[in-house]
Amino acid sequence: MCCFSKTAEVSNTNIFARAGKDGRQFLVYAMTVKAAEELAMILPLPTPKASKEDAVKFLALDKYEEFFADLRKGWPPPKSDNPNRGGPAPGGKDDKLKVVEVGSFVASFVPTQKDFERVDDKFKLPADVWAKLPQYKDWGFAVFQLKKGEKKVHPMAFDFPRENAKKLFFPTVHIHDGKVEEKAGFDHTLYCQASSGENIIDWEESPQPAELFMPKLDKAHGIVDGKDHVYRKTMKGKLKNEDVWLG
Repeated sequence: MCCFSKTAEVSNTNIFARAGKDGRQFLVYAMTVKAAEELAMILPLPTPKASKEDAVKFLALDKYEEFFADLRKGWPPPKSDNPNRGGPAPGGKDDKLKVVEVGSFVASFVPTQKDFERVDDKFKLPADVWAKLPQYKDWGFAVFQLKKGEKKVHPMAFDFPRENAKKLFFPTVHIHDGKVEEKAGFDHTLYCQASSGENIIDWEESPQPAELFMPKLDKAHGIVDGKDHVYRKTMKGKLKNEDVWLG
């Protein structure tokens, strides 16, 4: 779910997902965003109910800003005589939640919707918005505070415990202006490294393993398995406003 606490214009969204150890999942998120004021990007996460405040581990990728640019190199450029083939897709608690500096961001894990009471008003959604999203009632939330202006955001990364360890989750529901629409404009490229139990029949596989096109994996905190291939799915245009699951 790409959810912003204030009005924002968002484009060129990239998301990477891979299963981690002990039922956890890695998630990396990047986009270009334009906003007139400070705001937060809120990502609902399918965490186990009542997860602890330290359940999510934030990972700084400010030393690997080219993370998604390198991922795109996993597919050869299109040939001039066949432009449609391949190619890169464009308990006791303090009053306030703990915040973590993650590269150029300040991030928090909000365990429940009720815990948004402990977040600054400009970094949370109105209660009536949550009322329209009952599927997130028992979820946790990763909150990234962003400054105003137009910028390409370096990848935001973390790993989290999953309620259902058999499914990979991609947050793709849109809320950019406080409204929950049935359909939304997508400009997304999704990437994953999937196990045999996940349905990736309509995803495009990289011809080579990740280590051959991602030269800075030592700065990626183990998020990507260098020995494994990567899969890609492009989502463009007006599509059903919902999250994507694999598994």
